[in-house]
Order: sequence, then structure tokens, then C-alpha cells
Amino acid sequence: MYFRRFAATIRHLVALMFITIAGLAHADSQVNAPEFTLTTLDETRQISLSEYRGKVIYLDFWASWCGPCRKSLPLLNELRNELKDRGFEVLALNVDETREEGLRFLAEYPVDYPTLFDDQATAATYQLRGMPTAYLIDHEGKLHSQHVGFNPKDMTSIRSEVLSLLKAAEADQ
Repeated sequence: MYFRRFAATIRHLVALMFITIAGLAHADSQVNAPEFTLTTLDETRQISLSEYRGKVIYLDFWASWCGPCRKSLPLLNELRNELKDRGFEVLALNVDETREEGLRFLAEYPVDYPTLFDDQATAATYQLRGMPTAYLIDHEGKLHSQHVGFNPKDMTSIRSEVLSLLKAAEADQ
């Protein structure tokens, strides 16, 4: 048990080191998004980031206590439903202490996209700087940009970035 936890910590620290060196905040870094496999919040299945290769991903870290998340999740759900047929997906990683906290939040603010439970290891790997924090990942699995915090006005620029990445993905096909 201790060795597995220690090995997982070392893996995450190494990934964190590469992310830090590469500078997550800019698209020119061309760094692969760190891989993860997590269980859905409702514990019905496991999902890996690699399953979504070929799609543009908005990787959203959120928590039930996060005020801006009450606005971001429903707006991201609208964007996802509008663009899912073009190859866009939102993956939401809940960082609450318990699954129940996240499930209560989703009962009040339901979404159609996958919601996963993070044991804080993935959040540490991605170096969260605030809540919510999201990463836009292109169809090749490369980190494109980081979004810290949320204001409903942000949706215009997020939508524009997503559309730009979707056009690039369509051009590559």
C-alpha cells in the first residue's frame, strides 16, 4: 500500500516537473496533457484522458464549494451540447473531499458531460492555481491553454478558442 502511494506520488511529481518546465499557460509549448484514469463521480465507470484523443477537450477542475462553478458548469454544458457533434467534449474533475459533496452539487446543477472524482493527485499534476481551473486540450492531446477562475463573460473567448481548435482538427482529417 505505502509503495503504491509512493510510486504514484513520484509519477505525479515527475509529470509536474515536466509541466512546470514546459510552461502550461501557452499553446506554443506543445506539451502533451498528462494522462489520467479516474472513476466517474457516480462510480459507474473509469475514464482515461486518452479515450478522448481526436477530440478537443475542456478539462475542468471544480468543487461543490466553488461559487463560480455554479455558473461555469451549466454554461459549459450548453457549449458542449452545441459542439459535441463536431468533436468537442468537457471532462469535469471534481476535487471535493467526498464524492457525496460533488453528487449533491450535480443534483442541483446537472450536466451531460462526464464528471470524474479526483483524489487530488491529478489536480496536483496539473498545478491548479485557483478554482475553477480548466485546460483546453487539442485533438492531438496537446495542452493549448489554461483558464483560472470563471466569469460568464469568459464564455465568448472560450467558445472562440474551442472553435479554432475544432477547425484545426477538421483540417487535419
